[in-house]
Amino acid sequence: MDMVIINVKNTSADEVINKTIKVLSSGGLIIFPTETTYGAGVDATNPKAVKKLLTYKSRREGRPLSIAVSNKNMASKYVFINDQANSLFKQFLPGPVTVVCKVLRNVLKKETQELTKMSGATKTITLAPGVTSEFGTLGIRIPNYKLILDLVAQYRKPITATSANASGKKRPYSVDDILENLSEKQKALINLVLDAGELPHNEPSTVIDTTLSTPVTLRGGLNGKNDTTVSSIISSSKTETKEIAGRLLLKNWNEVSKNGVIFALNGNLGTGKTIFTKGIAEFLNIDETIKSPTYSYIEEYDFKRHQTTGKLFHLDMWKVEDKNMFDRLEIESLIGKNNIVVIEWFDQITRFISSKFGNTKIVKVLITQKENKRILKFNNNE
Repeated sequence: MDMVIINVKNTSADEVINKTIKVLSSGGLIIFPTETTYGAGVDATNPKAVKKLLTYKSRREGRPLSIAVSNKNMASKYVFINDQANSLFKQFLPGPVTVVCKVLRNVLKKETQELTKMSGATKTITLAPGVTSEFGTLGIRIPNYKLILDLVAQYRKPITATSANASGKKRPYSVDDILENLSEKQKALINLVLDAGELPHNEPSTVIDTTLSTPVTLRGGLNGKNDTTVSSIISSSKTETKEIAGRLLLKNWNEVSKNGVIFALNGNLGTGKTIFTKGIAEFLNIDETIKSPTYSYIEEYDFKRHQTTGKLFHLDMWKVEDKNMFDRLEIESLIGKNNIVVIEWFDQITRFISSKFGNTKIVKVLITQKENKRILKFNNNE
């Protein structure tokens, strides 16, 4: 199926929708406009189509997709809409906001779900593998773009709503922005382009995770600008603390294969720094028992995850009192491509670091405790 480009400004909406539905029904990949950027869409219930999209996007490293739906009722067929999510739906959707929710149990288990009845027959569908995250979450998008809302409403199934640019390439505000930055192999995967000309240069959708005890902005800000303020996440259990750690690692996964990542943990004794490290290890599928390296200073673990083979180093700096002791640990030798370094009591060594850590991303996390809850603070741009 060769790529077809339709000028949506010169074509009736009915014709555009009918042709697009035929492409989606046959497992095709479409490029479509929204109120933010151009998106890349396939039938989110079609495993072959989703696999095709993941090939098109390339280096996603385990990150989930989002889906476009026509309204909250359609979203509720796939995700649990809690009070936080419901408030966001009322305030901002349709609009440039992606609301991350917990996937319903039957969708997560890939069981069938009754969604609609057509011609007296029950139609049962479920989401394809690779759409939901490994944490059992899913981003919901209701774009403020009438053509796409009408398309999804008539198609009666969700389509993926990831940005149309290849990973790491220019934001897609025009069809040329997309095609000029694709390989020939990627171009060959596109079946239909809905060309609406150059879109206003709006920011990508704000992504807000509503699945934890407090909502967390994962990308952007509701004012249309990047939000660089400190986020506070309340963890109600050790399990939730470990899940937060895994999500922070996934968010920074692209950095792992570049220069590695450092998690700089601070917090009083017993606040959960080692629990956080256990969450990192669980995400990395490390089976060994994670113990606090208070006496050994450094513990080392091998991992293989998302096509990356590397090492997790777990450090405890509580007893490092001078620069000579710091230098003897040779921490800089642990830092680099495919390595993840978790440092407890990071503030103990900040005065000794200077430029030893180079371009490696440092994610600073402060953990405090109030009653039986943990509060984790980190910058949104981290």
